[in-house]
Amino acid sequence: MSITIDQIPDLVSQLTLEEKASLCSGGDAWHLQSIERLGIDGYMVTDGPHGLRKVNSAGIIDLYNSVPATCFPTAAGLASTWDTELVGEVGVALGEETRSESVAMLLGPGINMKRSPLCGRNFEYFAEDPVVAGELASALVRGIQSQGVGTSLKHFAANNQETDRLRVSAEVDERTLREIYLPAFEKVVKTAKPWTIMCSYNAINGTYSSQNHWLLTEVLRDEWGYDGLVVSDWGAVVDRVKGVLAGLDLEMPGDAPRNDARIAEAVRSGELDESVLDTTVTRVLTLLAKAGPAMDNPGSYDVDAHHALARRAAAGAAVLLKNDDQVLPLTSGEQVAVIGKFARTPRYQGAGSSKVNPTRLDTALDSLREAWGADLPFAPGFNLAGDADPDLVAEAVEAARGRTAVLFLGLPDIAESEGYDRTHTDMPANQIELLRAVREVAAHTVVVLSNGSSIGVAEWDDQADAILECWLGGQASGSGVADVLTGAVNPSGHLAETIALRLSDVPAQLNFPGELQHVHYGEGRYIGYRGLDATEREVAYPFGHGLSYTTFEYSTLGVEARPISESTNQDDPVVTLTFTVTNTGDRAGAAVPQVYVGFPDSTVDRCVRELRAFRRIELAPGQSEQVSIELTRRDLSYWDVILHDWAVEPGRVVVEVGASSRDLPLNAKVDIEAPRVLHPLRRDSTVAEWMEQDEEFAAKVRSAAKKVGFSADMEDDPTTASFLLTMPVYKVLQLAPVMSPEELDEMLGE
Repeated sequence: MSITIDQIPDLVSQLTLEEKASLCSGGDAWHLQSIERLGIDGYMVTDGPHGLRKVNSAGIIDLYNSVPATCFPTAAGLASTWDTELVGEVGVALGEETRSESVAMLLGPGINMKRSPLCGRNFEYFAEDPVVAGELASALVRGIQSQGVGTSLKHFAANNQETDRLRVSAEVDERTLREIYLPAFEKVVKTAKPWTIMCSYNAINGTYSSQNHWLLTEVLRDEWGYDGLVVSDWGAVVDRVKGVLAGLDLEMPGDAPRNDARIAEAVRSGELDESVLDTTVTRVLTLLAKAGPAMDNPGSYDVDAHHALARRAAAGAAVLLKNDDQVLPLTSGEQVAVIGKFARTPRYQGAGSSKVNPTRLDTALDSLREAWGADLPFAPGFNLAGDADPDLVAEAVEAARGRTAVLFLGLPDIAESEGYDRTHTDMPANQIELLRAVREVAAHTVVVLSNGSSIGVAEWDDQADAILECWLGGQASGSGVADVLTGAVNPSGHLAETIALRLSDVPAQLNFPGELQHVHYGEGRYIGYRGLDATEREVAYPFGHGLSYTTFEYSTLGVEARPISESTNQDDPVVTLTFTVTNTGDRAGAAVPQVYVGFPDSTVDRCVRELRAFRRIELAPGQSEQVSIELTRRDLSYWDVILHDWAVEPGRVVVEVGASSRDLPLNAKVDIEAPRVLHPLRRDSTVAEWMEQDEEFAAKVRSAAKKVGFSADMEDDPTTASFLLTMPVYKVLQLAPVMSPEELDEMLGE
């Protein structure tokens, strides 16, 4: 029988010091610690995040010997649905399977930002934008936890590469952390309340995440109000006692008995107060108590229903990048040939700790033959080793001659995985050569991509009439893509990451992946579309892009702003916008309107545009729907590195609405009323800053300047005024008798 929340205070009082310390480590690679004499059962936790990977042994290295489970699309695919309802359904299914296997917690989802397309684990992450990642991950977490099992939101924080991941220090400025790398975590913590947070391997600005008090306590608990458990990534702990002091509750898989003994000794020596340890133990026991009812009654799940959901998710994840002359969907009676090894041997998930043993596996070839007929021609066309094979190409050319050739291309398993990063974004050369050869003889060419992170398309885009990006679509990827190709499903996926024309256009590449155990995030907030917009780079396909078999029109944008005062909370709505979306085509489909904001008159550096909201809307042919979206004070704010808080400036805001970051037919300007952002005055504050806030000081400056024949007003003497106003006050006192240093100190004291 499981323990209950009410029992925890009494249990903590009965534990010996050594037992308390032991609960801070795993019992083995996949179980928490048990204490039989008190009825504490150390439940199992296991890998996710897109499927259950429950291994049949206690070893951490045994990656692929796991029980059958539904393999859903990886996060890169789920994010491309922009569909919180569908992602929530996937979460419920994951929760059911986790519970049915008597597993208390699924390790996921991963929501790190896609700083570079080269990150080897990008297939496990949602997006290059924290709004998309935060909304979809929240839906997934709520779905999983609705079944009485926990999640572990990861990897907290700034884990954006695999190169040297166990020790690299991510050097990130405060504003970039707050605006790019932390908001998705904050969103999920506040709205979905994940049972656990998993700290990352890497250091942040020189301090390992596993012992980073600022990250795990000051931000996560004190600011965001998180009351759950913090667990290490497997093997992430460096100094266990520092970890407890910083807010790390559970080390996995644990270094017992060494670290247990270190914790106990730290309590005895006074380095660690036992009350801190008691708090840590309470969080561990709370996790066990929350999972107890589900572990007492695991239940079962419908394997067929989950596979059907995986099929819907795979179809929903597909992004139609290009569709010249409406080549897709394929039409009945059309002469079609299927080309490419991936049609018969699908690439449907990534490698590493998230690899799932699927309950079944659909192939695109079988699914298309079911829809089109058993005699549908097929040729593999290429080998996965990447070697040129003229015989395979010749066979494919003959199969495709005069037909619509559907080519299943992409990246082989070895190209991307947990543990290492990619070195380029190119598609294998033998596949490009195959496409060029088929293009010469085929009536049309349709490219279907399987990959975990974006592939460069500029080299071969002109060889394809249509491109369908299917990511790693899970065990039903074959049937899901067949549904889209044949028109049984109207594609509605949108890119959650930009496809750049060239890797060198991506700002992060100047500092990726770093060297000598350090990586400098020199691009700051300018990752993904933010950086490409700022540098005015053309892109292959923009963030948010996705075509449909129907068309949509955006119209009648209205924007209304409310004044912001000191009492306006961060979550209070301050801007309401309404607009209309109309399905102007001849079939039902889903639009994904996106709302971006920009601040052209800001006194601080702001991105050209930033996503702040989105919706997914199902519309019948000819149907219109008015959409209303509210933006909060936080949506208009930036992180002020002097105030160490969110701040919003008065002034003009540009609101843009459309189908992608580069397709924004609606725009409006609105003036925001808000208090001026004032920083505390210091000795090194400029003369202008002092004059703006202190009338007495301003009068003394004008008087002193006048005595020596100068003016402190820009209108009268802009050259001198510019020189004077931008100087730190203490420097001015060395040059002009505005006041004595003692008078300045007195004013600072006041």
